[in-house]
Amino acid sequence: MKLLRAYREKPVRAVPAAAVVLILILLGLLPGMTPPYTTIMVGSVLMYIILSLCWNMFSGATGYISLATAAFFGLGVYASAFLGGTLPLPALMLVGGAAASVLAFLIGLITLRLRGVYFTIFTLGIVKLLEQLILYLEIHFNNTRGRFVVSHSYTEVFYALYVLLILLLAAILIIRRSRFGKALICIAEGEDAAQHIGINATMVKVLAFTISAFAMGAAGAAMATRWSYIDPYIAFNANYSFLPVLMVIFGGSRYLPGPIIGAAIFAYLQELLTTRFPYIYMLAMGLIMIAAILFMPRGILGLIYDGVRKIHKRKEAKADDGS
Repeated sequence: MKLLRAYREKPVRAVPAAAVVLILILLGLLPGMTPPYTTIMVGSVLMYIILSLCWNMFSGATGYISLATAAFFGLGVYASAFLGGTLPLPALMLVGGAAASVLAFLIGLITLRLRGVYFTIFTLGIVKLLEQLILYLEIHFNNTRGRFVVSHSYTEVFYALYVLLILLLAAILIIRRSRFGKALICIAEGEDAAQHIGINATMVKVLAFTISAFAMGAAGAAMATRWSYIDPYIAFNANYSFLPVLMVIFGGSRYLPGPIIGAAIFAYLQELLTTRFPYIYMLAMGLIMIAAILFMPRGILGLIYDGVRKIHKRKEAKADDGS
């Protein structure tokens, strides 16, 4: 029965995957076909897609809820602030990703023996710690609160995020099909059981945490070059930790296209509401998330797949009645 169920789900799951490939191809043509505002807005959507996929790569796979996204993103932002005048954009992204990975590796070694809410609280604390630490250093040693950033064109930033997204998707697919990816799933199903069959659960979690942090830092380094000025409150904004979690929940964490769809819809809604309804923006976003959790516990894709399964079952029931 499990094999039969998996066979029936394959055509359904191939539809959004094929759509994602088509969308990626069209995205590559976007800057030459649309006005600058659209390219800039879609670039922001790409950033949120990257952050959501990275969060889901670790937290969705292991069940450990991390809120350290803003810390890794912020380190990438400051890599561009410090080195933007001396390095090209790809090199800045590598430096930002490397800095985020080093921090994630150290955090992972210290904290990934913790479980549940303790790990979540610690990762959120890291964001505030870095924010206040860098603010203190800037004020007391540089006599300034923020920094000006060497800017790159919106087209350069768009294509940098576009290439990063494609590489990230390829890495996720490779990991999912590898023994490493299967070890992550085992940890999510039961960490104690995974350790009993020989999986070094702590090291697997640390490596997954480190890999996911790299793309977060690289995305931060790219986005910083679109801004003319940054400070710790901008770079380490807690929204960069919370929004990817909500986007993954909204799209559906069990499916690869889920975070992509959730981030795309949520980021567009955020842009629409902040520009047209700024005074009720947070209220509207909160109501949308409450409705999604109540009526779509498995996200948009989960709702679609459940509907398709019901249709299949009705067709089978009718066929059985007819026979």
